[in-house]
Amino acid sequence: MPTWPVAAGSLALGFAVAQATGVRPLGGVALLAGAGWCALRWKDRVGTGRTAGLVGLYAAAFVGSHVLAHAIGAWPSVAVVCAVVAGGSYAVADAAPARRAINA
Repeated sequence: MPTWPVAAGSLALGFAVAQATGVRPLGGVALLAGAGWCALRWKDRVGTGRTAGLVGLYAAAFVGSHVLAHAIGAWPSVAVVCAVVAGGSYAVADAAPARRAINA
């Protein structure tokens, strides 16, 4: 199963939960659940070093969405960082197994 939809989707879901409920830590639970699920799969696919990089990208996207929201708005910034995380996850973790399967 590809990880990019979960990685990107959990960022959007976390924001949506926090916004809908007004309880920011509840949104954080969605973020941590998504990041944790992805990290477990990433570690199996690409090892600890690249997993750390992808988790760092996820965390930086979360922080960056807050900064970017001041310039373009909340939901547009979430969309941008979701796209970045989706692309990074796909390129580093999801495309690698597909390449190995083709080369086998």
